[in-house]
Amino acid sequence: MSRCGDLYENKVTGERAVVLRGDEDSHGQSALVHLTARPHAAVVGEHIHPQLEERFRVISGRLGTRVDGVERILVAGQEATAPVGTAHDWWNAGEDEAQVLVELTPLDPRFELMIGNLFGLANAGKTNAKGMPGLLQLALIGREFHDVMRFTKPPRAVQTVMFRLLGPLGRMRGYRGTYPEYSHPHGHTTPDPAVLAIAGLTPPDNPHAGGEA
Repeated sequence: MSRCGDLYENKVTGERAVVLRGDEDSHGQSALVHLTARPHAAVVGEHIHPQLEERFRVISGRLGTRVDGVERILVAGQEATAPVGTAHDWWNAGEDEAQVLVELTPLDPRFELMIGNLFGLANAGKTNAKGMPGLLQLALIGREFHDVMRFTKPPRAVQTVMFRLLGPLGRMRGYRGTYPEYSHPHGHTTPDPAVLAIAGLTPPDNPHAGGEA
């Protein structure tokens, strides 16, 4: 169960995400995350969310986006939305950190589980320089989270066959679709009050211990 202040960080791709509204306090609303993307940061690859809409609203910096093949550079106050099932990609398009509000509708705890595992593998040195796991690991991650995220390359039909063939080999080699050590937040921090205000949220009445765990 995600809560305000939960922290996920990918030291390979340059993403740092702080939950502002999770499933503990959403009351059926969408999830809301404060994303910090360091210079040259980029998501692991173009992808779709079969059941989620993802909206990006830039607070500061420059965020490059490609949604359904259309590229834009977003600056403070601008936003882009990737509807359910729409191919999209993003990257930091400037030389400064990009601060972005990311909204996921509907809220899906499995998205957070996937992020924890992908980021955890990257931080443990088990991905390439772009944060992508090797083929055997990717086959199991891809099968585990096919309902949450699908990469656009290679084509879906090729991925299906590849994952079916490589999955058993990956399991024989000790790989898994999820790992207990990565299936939780990487820490907890106090969300930036200014970002909470921009998001239209108020700080928790009884915040969890401040500072990063």
